[in-house]
Amino acid sequence: MAQRTFYQQNDGQLGAKPPAHLSKLAGETWRKIVPFLNDTGRVERIDTSLVEMYCAQYDIYRQAYADVREHGVQTPIYKTVQNQMGDKIGTDFVGFKKNPAVATMKDATNQLTSIGVQLGLSPKGRQELMQIASHKKKDDTISAMKKFFS
Repeated sequence: MAQRTFYQQNDGQLGAKPPAHLSKLAGETWRKIVPFLNDTGRVERIDTSLVEMYCAQYDIYRQAYADVREHGVQTPIYKTVQNQMGDKIGTDFVGFKKNPAVATMKDATNQLTSIGVQLGLSPKGRQELMQIASHKKKDDTISAMKKFFS
């Protein structure tokens, strides 16, 4: 029996089971969004890597968020004060620094937004996909009419 090419497997739809290399949370995200994506009929099996990236970015976002919750948005910076012998005699507060996890959260959010729009996982993304689909149907109708009258 000949095996179908990748994009034709599973009738061209995304598989319900997440890829094994995804983390637990990314796998849970996969199981939540894939049924919706398959129901829309606008995402196909060939888009698997895009869905994987979305799930992985969500996992990264959640890890960064957990770090921010644990350590805060910013952390205090202290300078150690030493005497002439090099012994520590105290600390001076010098300010705050931003938790690097905040930047990671921002990057992951940007990626989630970008990929989510491509997949139709936002109101804007769904609207854009509907417009593309309606233009495609209109173009098909016009082509069919031209053929008919030719």
